[in-house]
Amino acid sequence: MTKTVTLLGLESSCDDTAAAVVRHTPGALPEILSSVIAGQTDLHADFGGIVPEIAARAHAEKLDICVEEALIQANLHLSDLDGIAVTAGPGLIGGVVAGVMCAKGLAAGSGLPLIGVNHLAGHALTPRLTDQAPFPYLILLVSGGHCQFLIAKGPDDFTRLGGTIDDAPGEAFDKTAKLLGLPQPGGPSVEGEAKTGDPNRFKFPRPLLDRPGCDMSFSGLKTALLRERDRLVAEHGGLRHADRADLCAGFQAAVADVLAEKSRRALAKYLQLSPGTPALSVAGGVAANMTIRGALESVCDDAGTTFLAPPLALCTDNAAMIAWAGIERFRAGERDDMTLQARPRWPLDQQAPAMLGSGKKGAKA
Repeated sequence: MTKTVTLLGLESSCDDTAAAVVRHTPGALPEILSSVIAGQTDLHADFGGIVPEIAARAHAEKLDICVEEALIQANLHLSDLDGIAVTAGPGLIGGVVAGVMCAKGLAAGSGLPLIGVNHLAGHALTPRLTDQAPFPYLILLVSGGHCQFLIAKGPDDFTRLGGTIDDAPGEAFDKTAKLLGLPQPGGPSVEGEAKTGDPNRFKFPRPLLDRPGCDMSFSGLKTALLRERDRLVAEHGGLRHADRADLCAGFQAAVADVLAEKSRRALAKYLQLSPGTPALSVAGGVAANMTIRGALESVCDDAGTTFLAPPLALCTDNAAMIAWAGIERFRAGERDDMTLQARPRWPLDQQAPAMLGSGKKGAKA
């Protein structure tokens, strides 16, 4: 397909309600014509984490508003679009259902094609939206619920090299923030506190570095921080500001070290494919952490490999990445119909064994 394609994207897999319009003409860079995000931080602030029922209700209330604003910003009407892309999973099922039902209603009312998108594919294909990265490239998908190394060979063709066997880094950051009395979301809070801390004061573990392969673990690191926190509280009758900053800096440094070393191993496997333009890209919410970005960039410099990182606005959940992933599927001739289902679990590599267990709903990752 060689014509210009313009898609509306919807995203509602977690706690950000988003709509965006993306246009692409073959041979030109993709254009993000609009990107609207309605966050829910205030709604969940009193609970120390995301409450799925509250998130789902907020998505249902905000989706149509975000769609209208995205079309206004893009100066377009539904009739100007070529299709509607929507996150169909994985994610908190209530939010995913809200997005899928909204997209189905828009498609039915307008007669436009419907394209269901894997939320993880949205992140994994972001390097093609921002940098037109040629396949194959290596992607480190690192977010609140997922952490895995994937070789992206095509819009629907991913090979997993390894991933976390327990907590994802973003989840570990959130839990660390909660343990230290910092506000959510935990990633920015811990990163901000770490700026004035000493990353070498505490000897936190670097899990699984003593084992071969690209798998990771962050649960034990979180437990080590909890023990240090309890020790400091017992010694001083509370947690001093300097102690908290040092804990954050040490925790962040440990995560960065693990991701850097595992990236070296994943790069070595990826480079065996002799890609024409070797590149490692990072995507997902944790990709906004500048310490982690710096560590990964150093790994790429050592390997003579291009490092790609999206703008900070495209690291966290957004609908522009969903619209772009929809364009990739649309150009491949893929469409969905009204039987499209919301999926709480949806691994990108369908052939790899489940890393986090499985069940009636399928493999988690």
